[in-house]
Amino acid sequence: MRLSAMGDVAMTVPVLRTFVKQYPTVKMTVISRPFFKPFFDGIPNLEFFAFDEKERHKGFIGLLRLYSDLKKLKIDAFADLHNVLRSKVVSLLFALSGKKRATVDKGREGKKELTRPENKIFKQLPTMFERHVNVFSELGFPLELSNPEFPEKAVLGSDILEIIGNQNTKLIGIAPFAQYNSKVYPLDLMQEVIAKLAENPMYKILLFGGGKKEIEILDSLAQPFENVINMAGKIKFQQELQLISNLDVMLSMDSGNAHIAAMLGVKVVTLWGATHPYAGFLPFNQSLENALTSNRNQYPKLPTSVYGNKIVEGYEDAMRTILPQQVVDKVVEHLS
Repeated sequence: MRLSAMGDVAMTVPVLRTFVKQYPTVKMTVISRPFFKPFFDGIPNLEFFAFDEKERHKGFIGLLRLYSDLKKLKIDAFADLHNVLRSKVVSLLFALSGKKRATVDKGREGKKELTRPENKIFKQLPTMFERHVNVFSELGFPLELSNPEFPEKAVLGSDILEIIGNQNTKLIGIAPFAQYNSKVYPLDLMQEVIAKLAENPMYKILLFGGGKKEIEILDSLAQPFENVINMAGKIKFQQELQLISNLDVMLSMDSGNAHIAAMLGVKVVTLWGATHPYAGFLPFNQSLENALTSNRNQYPKLPTSVYGNKIVEGYEDAMRTILPQQVVDKVVEHLS
C-alpha cells in the first residue's frame, strides 16, 4: 500500500519489479490511487487495486470497507510502504486477523538531524528503495537491487510522433517545476539552459509539466526555438510515460518526473535547492554525480527541508549557485 505522492509511488516500482523477478510464484497486489495504475502496467504477477478515496474507501468506515475488499483477495502479508494513519489502520486490521505485516521506517529522526539549522549531521541516509527492501525482508522476502531490469522503450504512436516530429535526434526531457518553489530552478537560468541546448539541431527538447499556469510558462520557454516543444496538455498521462521511456536524458527538479524517468530506466540529471539527495530521495539507479546541489559553503543550513516545504529567510537564491553551464555540461555528458 502506497497512496501518494506521485514521486513516492513511482519509487516503489523498481522495488516491485525486482520482487516479481526474484519471487515469480508470489502474487502481488498494489493498493494505490487509480491515477497511478499506468506505473505498474506490464509487471507480471502484479494486480492493481484502486483506492477509492472519494466514496467507497472514504473515512474510517471506508478503511473498514477497504480491508473487507482486500480480504477477498486472500492476502497473506501486508507491506505498508506509506506509514500514515490510513495505511496503519489497514495494516493493524491485517495483523489482528493473524496476517504478517511490515511498515516502512521513514527515518524521521535522521532526517531531522540532516535538515536542522544547528548541529546538523550531514550524511547520506538510507534511500527509500533500501527502506522498501527492508519491509519485504521483514516479511520474509529479501531483495537484491544491484541488477535492476527496466521495461523496453515504448513504441510511440502516430499522435505523439506528429507532435515531436523526426526521431533521428537526441531526446532531452526537461521538467522545470516542483511542488514547492524552494525546489524550482530559477526560470531565467532554466531559459539559459534551454537556449544553450537548443543551439544543437540534433537535440530535441521536450518540456513537461501540468496545469494552466505551468503550460503558459512552458509555452514561453519553448516559443523562441524550433527544436523545443511543450508537451504539457497535449498528450494523456499514459502517453507521457511512453514518451519519457524514449528520452535519452531527463533534466528534473527533486520531483515526481525525476522518479518516473528513473523507474523507466532513463538517465536523470536532478537539481536540488532546499532539499538534498542525502535525505534518501535520489532517483533510482542514478549516480550522486548526476545530482547538482546548491552551494553549501554559501548556504550552510542546506538542506533546510526534506520535502522543500520550509521557507528559510535568505535562502531564496540558493539554486542560483548551480550555474546554467554546469547543468548543460551534465546533460550533454549523457548524450555523448
